[in-house]
Amino acid sequence: MPLVRTEGLTKAFGALTAVNAVTLEVQEGALHSVIGPNGAGKTTFFNLLTGQLAPTAGRIVFDGRDIAGTPPHKIAHLGIARSFQRTSIFPTLSIADNVWLAAFARHDSWRGLAWRRADRYPELLERALAALGEVGLADKAGQPAREISHGEQRQLELAIALAAAPRLLLLDEPAAGLSPDETQKMVGLVRKLKGRYTIVLIEHKIGVVMSMSDRISVMHFGSVIAEGTPAEIQRDAEVRRAYLGGIAPP
Repeated sequence: MPLVRTEGLTKAFGALTAVNAVTLEVQEGALHSVIGPNGAGKTTFFNLLTGQLAPTAGRIVFDGRDIAGTPPHKIAHLGIARSFQRTSIFPTLSIADNVWLAAFARHDSWRGLAWRRADRYPELLERALAALGEVGLADKAGQPAREISHGEQRQLELAIALAAAPRLLLLDEPAAGLSPDETQKMVGLVRKLKGRYTIVLIEHKIGVVMSMSDRISVMHFGSVIAEGTPAEIQRDAEVRRAYLGGIAPP
């Protein structure tokens, strides 16, 4: 059954409709990719799911509850986490502290932070180190985040999302700017997470999408123009005209 579904989800900025009546379902435990050319509305769609934007119309139903318009901090407490298209970390903090903050954001209350030292939250440190272990950065936990490579910073951002203990994990171009070797490493990490988390993936690297996805939704000018398995999407004539061109095999 779907963990999250949208019904007629729409976001307009004046005369521009960035997301236009999008209806889709993401099955629990699936890896569902959203692809499309630049300007198709993919990141705006993520911003609606995470409460950074309120929809103009439509519903977002997560685990049976309509969460449309819920503010981001409450979305995080519901169990929705995301990574960003551009690396978003605290460069002067250690790798472990970056992830610890994400774990603390899911804590029951912020009030204790004013009265207790960070090391008095051993369960949060344990969660942070476990997330770093999942992405292969546990041995660098004490290093400042600014000292690691771009590829490792993308791994760190994934650990930050995992430390929030999400039920729904939204990954916005996790392979953006990575070399071929770094891309393969990221693909391997996401494959390990598949099935353990419900994942919605935005990615421009078509080979990555086709190799990992259970289902794919294709957006174009704010609307979903096709949805199906990777094989079905590769064969779809409208998708090939709008986006894939000669990349996908016939």
